[in-house]
Amino acid sequence: MAERHHQALPAAAMEERIKGLLPQKGPSASQVLAVVTLLPIGGILLALSGIILTGTVIGLAVVTPLFVIFSPVLVPAALAIGLAVMGFLASGAFGLTALMSLSWVVSYVKGRRGPKRRLPRGSAAR
Repeated sequence: MAERHHQALPAAAMEERIKGLLPQKGPSASQVLAVVTLLPIGGILLALSGIILTGTVIGLAVVTPLFVIFSPVLVPAALAIGLAVMGFLASGAFGLTALMSLSWVVSYVKGRRGPKRRLPRGSAAR
């Protein structure tokens, strides 16, 4: 493999290269105001999220044994409530389907739906 030799740049050339990477002017007043405004708000929100996370972990640690103790009651109760909700939803869906079907049959019988009847030639439409 070929070895690479780095040439040392003079200090003035290195300083010019670094200055080329930096912006020529400072931040505008609106940018400074945005940082000054958003930094405390972000810090407060971060602190609140930490407090909420801590409260959630503590609450979960306290409530988990209660869930284990009452699980023989809670699991069947949740199952019964879920089945009751599903029953009500299914009942409503079937009732709505029946009403829509009945509405369609009535409109079909009255002649508003279904195949259009063609009149024989020469007869006038009423």
